[in-house]
Amino acid sequence: MTDSKRERAEADGFSGRRTAEIVGITYRQLDYWARTDLVRPSLADANGSGSRRLYSYTDLLELKVIKSLLDAGIRLESVREAFSYLREHLGEDVATANLVIRGGTVLVSSDEDLVDVLKQGQGVLNVLPLGGVRDEVDAAIVELRPVAAEVDTTISAPRAAGAQG
Repeated sequence: MTDSKRERAEADGFSGRRTAEIVGITYRQLDYWARTDLVRPSLADANGSGSRRLYSYTDLLELKVIKSLLDAGIRLESVREAFSYLREHLGEDVATANLVIRGGTVLVSSDEDLVDVLKQGQGVLNVLPLGGVRDEVDAAIVELRPVAAEVDTTISAPRAAGAQG
């Protein structure tokens, strides 16, 4: 996804249903995570009956990271702890880190540091690079917004040609 398309998507935001679809979770999961403050929508939060949540592109990345951790077998409580650490130490761009999952332990690698986020557990070592999260979210957005994808193809074609030469 090009930067201009990402900026447009960020400005427009994503409804709760669209967000759940892009991230690959159920709307019920998304609603629960918002109500329990795991990830609150940063563009607009539901305030009463009939109001809608509106998620940003950064919210989508965070939600995809959470889904990846859960898919890797990390308990939701541990995901909350890991995410609290990521937000505190990495700020908004959590997708820049790599997570190393060892049993129930989550190690965070950014730059040259490797930090045990949960300080417990043992087991097999799995590496979960979060850089691919952005690509997965971008692909899901393009799949769900094909008209915008056609525009991006024409915009990014010259850049791709320039990259080859």
